[in-house]
Amino acid sequence: MVVGLRNFTDGVGDGAGQPVLDFDNGEELIHVQPHVAIVLGNHPSQSPGTLFISSKQVIWLSDVDRAKGYAVDFLSVSLHAVSRDPEAYQSPCIYTQIDTGEDEADSEVSDSECDGTLDLSKITEMRLVPSDPSQLETLFEVFCGCAELNPEPDEEEEEEHNWIFSADQMEYDPTGEGNPEWHFADNPSHSIGQSNGHHDLSQPMLELQIGDERFEDAEEMEPPDWQ
Repeated sequence: MVVGLRNFTDGVGDGAGQPVLDFDNGEELIHVQPHVAIVLGNHPSQSPGTLFISSKQVIWLSDVDRAKGYAVDFLSVSLHAVSRDPEAYQSPCIYTQIDTGEDEADSEVSDSECDGTLDLSKITEMRLVPSDPSQLETLFEVFCGCAELNPEPDEEEEEEHNWIFSADQMEYDPTGEGNPEWHFADNPSHSIGQSNGHHDLSQPMLELQIGDERFEDAEEMEPPDWQ
């Protein structure tokens, strides 16, 4: 997998064509959205093209220049959101942040150009601007679904050792049976936010309700005599 944004010109057919996908390894075309402009970093919007969302990647192909296209794997999309704030960008869009695989210090000079050529390895933000803003919710739902199809490779292992739960999963037990401080709720499915790669805002939150007497006992304890 290539980390970050990359050039993509592997298409077939007339006009913008259709991207060549890796069907042999299970990649599927999920959604096609025509008339979508793309904005990379702080650079000007590029002429409208067609957006192809597969089960593994986001692909944009220009409608006017067959030699122009971009792609990014969902594993490199660290955040996606619907943006309607005119102060953030002039048009409603899907806003994404892209993991370039570099340290923050190395990415400070992002969106740079080398000899007039856009350096895609430095692009950390991408905006997809449909001509019809009413399509934003649909695009967002497709992004969410595809992000869930592409969890971090070590996510399953982390979950096995993950002691993070939602407040709804933890309930105080006034009966004193079992653990005197907390126990699991019957419904473990509650979470907050939207999962998206390693910036996983949907990781449930942990709330431990601790009896005040524990702190009272701690205050009453005398320091040990080290002499």
